Amino acid sequence: MRRLLDRMALVGAVVGAGLFVLLATAVVVWAVTQRPVALSSWIVADPSVGIARFGAVMLAIGALSGAAAYVATLGTRAHVEHSSQELVHLATRFAAGEARLTPVHSDIDEIDHVSGVMTRRAHDMTKSLAAERDFAADASHQLRTPLTALLMRLEEISETDDAEVVKEEATIAIAQVERLTRVVDDLLGRTRGSGGPSPAVSLDSVIAALQREWQPAFEQARRSVRVRGERGLFVRSTPVALSQVLSTLLENSLVHGRGTVDVHARRSGPSVIVEVSDQGDGVPAAMAPHIFERSVSSGAGGSTGLGLALARDLAESNGGRLDLVQAQPARFALFLSEAETD
Repeated sequence: MRRLLDRMALVGAVVGAGLFVLLATAVVVWAVTQRPVALSSWIVADPSVGIARFGAVMLAIGALSGAAAYVATLGTRAHVEHSSQELVHLATRFAAGEARLTPVHSDIDEIDHVSGVMTRRAHDMTKSLAAERDFAADASHQLRTPLTALLMRLEEISETDDAEVVKEEATIAIAQVERLTRVVDDLLGRTRGSGGPSPAVSLDSVIAALQREWQPAFEQARRSVRVRGERGLFVRSTPVALSQVLSTLLENSLVHGRGTVDVHARRSGPSVIVEVSDQGDGVPAAMAPHIFERSVSSGAGGSTGLGLALARDLAESNGGRLDLVQAQPARFALFLSEAETD
């Protein structure tokens, strides 16, 4: 870049000097033809001496003008060279996958435009990669619960010879596979950005299905789930999202809580509130303000810290809200819009 700029400056200086010499020659010719008396004292009788003097003056003028033009472009050439080097450094960092890029501000439109494009592209790529990582983490977490429940049903089938038990457990396992299919469809819908109003879903049917799903796990822990409150409620939510949110709360109580888990549904104005609580120690005071942040976990039960964060995201994506209304003992409240039914 430096050599190219030097060559361009040299060519410009030579061209500028040549033009200046031509202009000076034209002035001298005009003076000789129009004002010969003014030059008679400077041009001697010998023509060769006069020509030599004239040539020396023209060369001196050309050299001075060329040197002046070259020196005058030093600052501009240094600025262009420095800006170009910054752009090359920016492109190298962009190619290496760096996300935090600062655009070049050179006051050269082309360089600033290219650096701006690279900076915006790096920012977009960072957001895209973060979204992909979050989606992968969310997908693994959402698929884990139905897969665990399905595995428990299959284990029940493998350990019994009773045909009626096998039939009952197989029926529940099929339901688990269907739920798993709906979870996958819901995840694909999220990637496509499918919109539209949430459908009306029966809260009773979702809670009943979750009771059957989680019953073996709670029985194994010698605990139980109690459902109470109003019946016949319909809410605005996709069945998969509602089931996933409540499953997360039940799993959270199973892993971190104690005693009976209480699921209480009730109306509150235009909303339906589903509260899930247990008889454990609850959420530590230091953790309570951050309980819905990703990667915030007590570490018990191999928790990844994604569950409650994902549950809140799912609730909000369906027009609802998930809050920790009481820390000790823990009581979570899911707020959803009530759906009108015919």
